[in-house]
Amino acid sequence: MNSRAILLAVLLATTACTTGGDAGNNATAVSTPTIGVDLAGLNKQVRPGDDFDEFANGGWRARTEIPADRSSTGVFLEVFNKAEANNAAIMKAAVQANAAAGTDQRRIADWYHAFTDTAGIEARGLAPLSGDLDAIAQLADKKALSAMLGGDVRADVDPLNATNFETENVFGIFVTQAFNQPETTVPYVLQGGLGLPERDYYLSPKPEMAKIRDQYKAYIGKLLSLANVTEPDARAQRIFDLETKIAHAHLDIVASQDANKANNPWKKADFAKKAPGIDWDAFWNAAQLGNQQDFIVWQPTAIAGIARLVGSEPLQVWQDWLTFHRINQVTDVLPAAFDQAHFEFYNQTLNGQPKPRPRDKRAIASINAWLGDAVGQLYVKDYFPASSKADIQGMVKNILGAFDKRVAALDWMAPATKAEARRKIATMKVGIGYPETWRSYDGLDVKADDPVGNLRRAQLAEYRHQLAKIGKPVDRGEWWMTPQTVNAVNLPLQNALNFPAAILQAPFYDPGADAAANYGSIGAVIGHEISHGFDDLGANFDSTGRLRNWWTPADLARFKASGEALVKQFDAYEVLPGLHINGRQTLSENIADVAGLSAAYDAWKASLGGKEAPVIGGLTGDQRFFLAFAQSWREKTREQQLRARVATDAHAPARWRAQTVRNLDAWYPAFKVEEGQKLYLAPDKRVKVW
Repeated sequence: MNSRAILLAVLLATTACTTGGDAGNNATAVSTPTIGVDLAGLNKQVRPGDDFDEFANGGWRARTEIPADRSSTGVFLEVFNKAEANNAAIMKAAVQANAAAGTDQRRIADWYHAFTDTAGIEARGLAPLSGDLDAIAQLADKKALSAMLGGDVRADVDPLNATNFETENVFGIFVTQAFNQPETTVPYVLQGGLGLPERDYYLSPKPEMAKIRDQYKAYIGKLLSLANVTEPDARAQRIFDLETKIAHAHLDIVASQDANKANNPWKKADFAKKAPGIDWDAFWNAAQLGNQQDFIVWQPTAIAGIARLVGSEPLQVWQDWLTFHRINQVTDVLPAAFDQAHFEFYNQTLNGQPKPRPRDKRAIASINAWLGDAVGQLYVKDYFPASSKADIQGMVKNILGAFDKRVAALDWMAPATKAEARRKIATMKVGIGYPETWRSYDGLDVKADDPVGNLRRAQLAEYRHQLAKIGKPVDRGEWWMTPQTVNAVNLPLQNALNFPAAILQAPFYDPGADAAANYGSIGAVIGHEISHGFDDLGANFDSTGRLRNWWTPADLARFKASGEALVKQFDAYEVLPGLHINGRQTLSENIADVAGLSAAYDAWKASLGGKEAPVIGGLTGDQRFFLAFAQSWREKTREQQLRARVATDAHAPARWRAQTVRNLDAWYPAFKVEEGQKLYLAPDKRVKVW
């Protein structure tokens, strides 16, 4: 499974999970604000203090069915569907325009036609891969293998902002500023090589994981059989055994989230000494990095372990592995039997999704992944009014101010630590809606009859785009999401935030809704992203994005103690019988939820100018604020998806994120929550990180 794309969904230092639903009030602006809360979605049979998510969302959940082509549903899916409809209109117009060759509109049209021309895909069969597969079969020795592995390396997502950054390529390259030198842009080297989502899928003794391993081996064999590869089952076993050895070398999610462990500067010459097994000269030359001298190795033990496997495992095993992954990476645009097999394992088995998404909607997703800014320019022109941008800018300013005020009032933080924290708030670069400069796709050749080639050429263009940054000044205004993405992100190395246009719509943000609801929903999203600059990961970076400890020992000890309390709080949540959230794995997101919700609440209160919020629909302002927050996290999820999320995601499942309210003092009187109720926390047990 290719986990390298910058995702709509899953988040580390991001806001969203891939969820969604049919809630919220989509009213347009009127003279009297609307309530901004879905009253019909409540379950009033449950006390808020026992299960606030069920109180806020139980009525909605009881009447909602997960679409057959989805593994979950909720607010994020509702907003995603709106964005997708807008994207469909943009792409339909591009197809009908018959634009000139070499224009972005023509690239969109040709990509769409190539992806949806299933008759052409069937007729071509595996012919588009014949050159690649022949080259793999003709590998003569480990030097040639090293060169091929280097030639396959592609640009990876930001490892600080991805749930899991394993790739089907043996290594990934991520390009950004150096940890210790914010003015210098360097390549980071990341672990890769797995076809399952994460190392524990290979190593866990749990019966459900063992079952998935058997199903994965069967899938490998099926794909090879469809490609008429001889001895498919024997090869599948060898491929799986190799990936299991790679998984043993990998760092786990928690260790990989530790930026201090990732700060390992290596010179080019160090690779041969510290990670023997690969012919590194051949590898780097093929990766177009033959002249690069400075790297940062994110997981050095994994890089060394994988390199050893290149040297020790038989060439034939690596050829089998390359053959499978070369096919597996492009099943979307191979004949239906390949596409269906891929769906049945990755979507159905791993995530419980009964039916595939319609072909035209998958084409939209593919175009957004590879021509994102070309679509984004059209998206913001048609679907993101200037009034929304101005509104959100005001909210961001207010929430930054509230966060700064909270920091200034901390009685436990030393002046020097506090000064750097406030400097970091003051210098945050906040992008709203869309980037200041757009990506150019000039030179990218998109053909209406070559969907496999389109993917390969787009991957290579993205890789070259990333490599071109090396040695140049850091662009703090660079975006890592497209405007049509329903998500938001904090970029610790840039001390920057991105809030794409697509998330800035109802029910997250409704210009006609009461301020309490908007601050409880999109305000908490904004506060969440601001707070990522001060979570257990972001707090390691100063205002310039430099990785350094700017804390006094006493301040750091106090901060970590608050984090430990939150770890224990989430460890106690049982998602399914015997399956608990990993509080350590989800700590960054949980800190951001608590701190972000607190800052959003303070900002909303300040926006009232000392007045009391009106009662609307029988709800006080505080009640609307907290209900809007919980309803932003409403979701209904298939069991397989829920298990996968607990295993691989840096976010707690949304249902438990909604329970964050129990850490805010104001929630208790708003809903008359008393001692003895299940969510009740004594005042000294409520986690207040910031």
